[in-house]
Amino acid sequence: MPSPQYSVLAFDTPHVTFHLWSPWRASALEHKLFEAIRVLPQGTNQDEPDEWRLQISDTKAWKNALQAVVRVLKGWQEDADPHMERRAWRWMLEADSDDSGYDHNGDPVSMWGFLRLSLDRGRPEEPDKGEDIDLNGFGIRIWGEEHGPN
Repeated sequence: MPSPQYSVLAFDTPHVTFHLWSPWRASALEHKLFEAIRVLPQGTNQDEPDEWRLQISDTKAWKNALQAVVRVLKGWQEDADPHMERRAWRWMLEADSDDSGYDHNGDPVSMWGFLRLSLDRGRPEEPDKGEDIDLNGFGIRIWGEEHGPN
């Protein structure tokens, strides 16, 4: 059987913002994800009561931040009971733009990355009980080339 083929999607961006919305409501995993990148030395933290942000404008720091997120997610996957649960995650990317390069709020266009978790539970003799969970409290804004945060 041939090995699975994976595609790599790379972003060359001048600026990235990691968000943790509503920190008091965010899940423990969302906090872990944000804390893993918050300790990186190249980022600038902006903590407000309703939102925590981390601004990164260095390419190496962006790669390190993604690696930190992946480490947390792989740890989450490994915490599953291999006989009862299968865990997976994937990035959901979204963007919208008008013909002038602005989104529906009038902000310069950017791409957003969100995480979706998948849980498949059950024993081999039972039917699968699958569930998708969107991590709505954690996200990444990938800024366009000409724009960054004000």
